[in-house]
Formats: sequence, structure tokens, C-alpha cells
Amino acid sequence: TSSKASRAMPMPMAIVEPKAVGACAVCLGVKTDSRTSMTFLALDVGNTRLKWGLYESPKPGAALLGHGAVFLENIDRLADEDWRDLPEPTHMLGCIVAGEAIRRRVEEQMELWDITPHWAVSSAAEAGMTNGYDHPTRLGADRWVAMIGAHARMLRHVNGGAPQPMVVVMVGTAVTVEAIDANGKFLGGLILPGHGIMLRALESGTAGLRVPTGEVCEFPTNTSDALTSGGTYAIAGAVERMVHHVRQHCGAEPACYMTGGAGWKMAPSMSVQFELVDSLIFDGLLEIAKQRLDRVGAPFSSLG
Repeated sequence: TSSKASRAMPMPMAIVEPKAVGACAVCLGVKTDSRTSMTFLALDVGNTRLKWGLYESPKPGAALLGHGAVFLENIDRLADEDWRDLPEPTHMLGCIVAGEAIRRRVEEQMELWDITPHWAVSSAAEAGMTNGYDHPTRLGADRWVAMIGAHARMLRHVNGGAPQPMVVVMVGTAVTVEAIDANGKFLGGLILPGHGIMLRALESGTAGLRVPTGEVCEFPTNTSDALTSGGTYAIAGAVERMVHHVRQHCGAEPACYMTGGAGWKMAPSMSVQFELVDSLIFDGLLEIAKQRLDRVGAPFSSLG
């Protein structure tokens, strides 16, 4: 670590990653009996990568049998490679923001199993959350599912106590910063460019800024560090501002959860307490699946 980077004094945080049963992070070769098992495949298809997790059952806290991630240009190899030796899932629910063409390609890979694909969509209410968007169905599915996962995590944390308001942050190709009150109502959220988009915008619009990636520091003294620090602190500032808004609106300190492929890059530069949860979208998919399956008269096919 450079002396510049060591100046930062990050706030305490917790880091939560998915835990697999055993050592292999891709496939553990677990044998299941299709007559009795209810294995669950969760998919998170973003703008850059597809992440998947196979769970022992469709409920929060279920054991993770296997997981992995591939870039979107490689999804046509899933059936022959990553998924080839997986136990066949009995249920599947995914979250996708990458578009219809990508969705069709993913579903083609799932044809190696006798399973019907289902995709989460935003709605007016789901799994204890209320959607305060002007047009609820226009809210990005990934944002909605991540909020549901964070809400369930917060309720488990308070363990019957008073629920907390929340700020939920996803750091990926784009960055979203969501506000949720203690009753589980989505109040609204911010969308801003991720690190890569910020840098590309500056490179294309400003002469002489094609420089190597720098480091985050408090007082940058070269262009590389200035660009990297500027993007990082812009995202951190948006989170800090939303925490302030929620604190003022709700009269309580919000729990802050961060997820997304680039969340770890932000961790050392945050000045608010937060929990880094790699599996937040998977947590949301598991929560939705469980509640739909438990609800009388609501078959799994109603998931989307």
C-alpha cells in the first residue's frame, strides 16, 4: 500500500461473502435426489457479468452448493462448462438488467435442465417492501431485489427489535444509492456513473487525460491519482449525502449496505459505517422465492 493510500482512515465495516459447502467455489459435485430436493438456482445478470448461485433450497440461509461468475461474452459456454456437472435445480429465479437478447442467450443455456426460467420484476410491493417509485414497474429489477435482500438482512439483524431505515448501495457499471424507511418503504434513490464510465467520459471529452489508473488519496498530485480519487470520492459523497437525507427524514441512523462487483474498491474510502454484502441480490431472490412459495395460492410460476 502506498503512503498516499495509507492516509485514509476508513470507518469500521463488515464484509459478508457467500459461503459454499466445502472448498470448491464453482461446483461441489453434490448429489441430490430430484424426488425430494428443492434446489434453487439464482441468477444475477448485470451489464458486464452473469453471477450464479445454486442453493440447497429456495429460502434465506440455504446452503450454497456452487457459485460462479462469467463475463457476458462467455455465457454461451455455461451449459458446457460451469453448469455441466451441477445438480439439476428444481426452481430458478433470476434478476436481469442486460436486455432481451442476453436473457434469451441465458435461457438457451438452461435448456440442459428440465426447468422453467423465471425473472424477478419490480412491483408495487413484495416481501415486506413497498415501492415508492412514481411508476413502480419502471424501477430496475436489480435495485428492487437488492433492497428486498437488504430489508430481510436488516430484520434478521434487529431480531424482533425496532426496524431501521436503510441506505442500499450497488457499485457496478452504474452506481445506485437507495433510501428505505423503517417501515420498508422505498423513498427514492440516486443513479450515477460507475468508475469506468466516469473515466471514459473524461477521456473522450477532454484532451490529454488518457493516463494509467491511479490511486485514491486525499491530496492527489498527479493526473492519474486525481482522476481515480475524484471518481471514488464522488461515489462516496453521494452515499454520505443519502445517509444524511435518510437520517434527517426518518429521525434515526440508517443501516448502510453495499454490494456490487466494485464495492470492495469503495470500502477503504467510505466515511460512514456500512456492511459490504457480496450476495445481496441473491439474498433478495431467495427471500422472494421463499415468500412466494409459502403463500397459499401463489405458485412459483407467478414470480415472473
